[in-house]
Amino acid sequence: MAAELASRLLEQDSIDLVMCFAPSCQVVEGFRSTFSAVLGKRLDGQIGAVGTAFTYQAMEFRDEGFWQLLDDYRVLVVFDEIHHCAGHHPTLSSAWGQQILHRIQDRAAYTLALSGTPWRSDERAIALARYSSPLGHLICDYRYGLEEAITDGVCRSPRIVLLDNQRVKLTEEMGADSTVRMFPSIARLLGESPVTYEELLRHDEVIDQLLDLSCKKLDELRQVKPNAAGLVVATDTEHAHQIALALETRGEGCRLVTNKTPEAQQVINTFRHSACRWIVAIGMISEGTDIPRLQVCCYLSRIRTELHYRQVLGRVLRRTGESDGQAWLFMLAEPVLRSFAERIADDLPDDLAVLNEVHIPALTSVSNTGWIEPAGNTDALESCTKTGSKQATDLGSTATVHLADFVAEPSHQVSFSKHYRQQLLACF
Repeated sequence: MAAELASRLLEQDSIDLVMCFAPSCQVVEGFRSTFSAVLGKRLDGQIGAVGTAFTYQAMEFRDEGFWQLLDDYRVLVVFDEIHHCAGHHPTLSSAWGQQILHRIQDRAAYTLALSGTPWRSDERAIALARYSSPLGHLICDYRYGLEEAITDGVCRSPRIVLLDNQRVKLTEEMGADSTVRMFPSIARLLGESPVTYEELLRHDEVIDQLLDLSCKKLDELRQVKPNAAGLVVATDTEHAHQIALALETRGEGCRLVTNKTPEAQQVINTFRHSACRWIVAIGMISEGTDIPRLQVCCYLSRIRTELHYRQVLGRVLRRTGESDGQAWLFMLAEPVLRSFAERIADDLPDDLAVLNEVHIPALTSVSNTGWIEPAGNTDALESCTKTGSKQATDLGSTATVHLADFVAEPSHQVSFSKHYRQQLLACF
């Protein structure tokens, strides 16, 4: 969409150049290739190019001659995942937000700021965004939500499967004494015992149960779309290696990519165009990375913020054709994550995109997916729809989780009964 918009503005002789900024090298490369394909001109900043693309980190290393382009030419500046850039005042901004306020705001002919999750976990204002006064609600100029994208065949319809167990036994030992308690769900276990969510994520039995479901679903999808692939989001490097080993034990082909992986970008690019079934990652494929053949995700990350959760789900939503209309995400029925899943149909949850105190002039705005606004335009378009359906099925498998390796005093052991159950959330 951003490339097509740039094309129209160039045709209308409204701009001379394009600058793009993004949070990662992967997305920057995506900008360069897509803009080159749509515009028929390079976006590499070299002589003859229509513009350039950089990471947000690179902004502070551009010299004054670079920023002078904004004064000498009519420039469209595109920001991807603008929620990374906090700030509406120089003293209250992040480093990236400060660069935008100081270098770009009020100097660019047009700005296009994009975000699929236009809010920040620290509740700070997003750079270039406008907020209503006095309530502090984010004002969006344009919103293209998931429901519209599914209707238009741009995105897959998400299917979120929460794995639970209705008879969980906890055995706690302190010296010669031991106690046994029963819990009717994973939520009750986590809320009323010393067992933590991260402990569950690290145990082979839990990993195996979720991978079994995910691999079975991927098998079904590959009967229709042979190159469909899956993503497992891990907690840390050790955890990622544990998951990769579990996949390899099943005979599943997988790639592992972490911030310690040599030539990590090349590994991702190779996987993007290969027939390999699985890729295991921590944070490098959680946001922005475009691998359209990903259609299944197994969420085993300890991160429980709605922003991160939605970004991960977005990795499996992008459609490639008529035969891939659904995306599947598998996870434990942890209460916080369950609440996030139930809110997927809300394009912009009201409780997230709100600031307690706002002192912001009328600036360029952010939307759920994107916006463009010449200076002085304060029009906004807001819409939100929500639908939902639920159904549950039982599984007939068993698993036992031993947690003694993680907690010394007291030691405890969790046993799951054969009464596993799945809850399927279908938002659209």
